[in-house]
Amino acid sequence: MIGYALFFAYGCFGLALLFCLYRVVFAPGLSDRVLALDTMAINMIALLTLFGIDKGTTMYFEASLLFAMVGFISTVAYAKFVLRGDIIE
Repeated sequence: MIGYALFFAYGCFGLALLFCLYRVVFAPGLSDRVLALDTMAINMIALLTLFGIDKGTTMYFEASLLFAMVGFISTVAYAKFVLRGDIIE
């Protein structure tokens, strides 16, 4: 039963990634694209976590934690660039 739930979750998060990719390409503004990229990072974290559950190892949980940190830093950098025009002052 857990196999079916994981397969369904893979499909849902994969579809969400495709929708976010569409939004990144065809979004009207920069802030919409940054939001779509942040959502893509969250979906990738979920996929890594699901893969770790599927394989029964904790290695993918650590990878998802690192991916979350990189996603957060990149989102903050994009937001700072949008607000101030540069990242490092």
